[in-house]
Amino acid sequence: MFKWLKLFLFNAGFKYIALVRIVGFLKVNRITRYVLYPPAKLILLHYRHLYGMAIAEYADIGPGLFVTRFGGIYINGDCLLGANVNLSPLILFGQTNRGEVIGSPVIGNRVFIASGARVTGAITIGDDVAIGANAVVVKDAPPRAVLAGVPAKIISDRGSEGYINRQVPPEVIAACARARRDSGGPDAIWYPPDMLEQEAL
Repeated sequence: MFKWLKLFLFNAGFKYIALVRIVGFLKVNRITRYVLYPPAKLILLHYRHLYGMAIAEYADIGPGLFVTRFGGIYINGDCLLGANVNLSPLILFGQTNRGEVIGSPVIGNRVFIASGARVTGAITIGDDVAIGANAVVVKDAPPRAVLAGVPAKIISDRGSEGYINRQVPPEVIAACARARRDSGGPDAIWYPPDMLEQEAL
């Protein structure tokens, strides 16, 4: 508990992500939606402007999201983020409104996004992908790809190994997925339904 409080007080990225999750819970809960959610949303908006981060409280984000440094981080509310995703400053996960990839991206597990990267459109970034600094990603990326350039191209298959910090253990991810299913929520992209079924056997 002390470690959590220390991070909340002195780590801007951790504080913002914690507030996003708390406000998201207050919004979907029928009891808190009309009483606690509005003032909590105002607090979140205050920190959004203070830290220069905009992550919607209704975005579907897996456990273990880690922000290395705050500032200039914008994630569209329709994006799906897997578990143990690492974000650097000045990144954008955006929506495309025309063309062949209308929509928002799906980001896999253990993906590292370096400073200045842009990921736009209804594309899928596979697990263990590393996206280089200032890359502009507009096409799907297979697992373990390393992307760089404008537009981004695959330059390696070494993936994100060594770049992902402070990962949430697999048992915690599984517990989050079970809690989500038990509460009637949709299946999580960061924990396939068949894995939950295997655990039940």
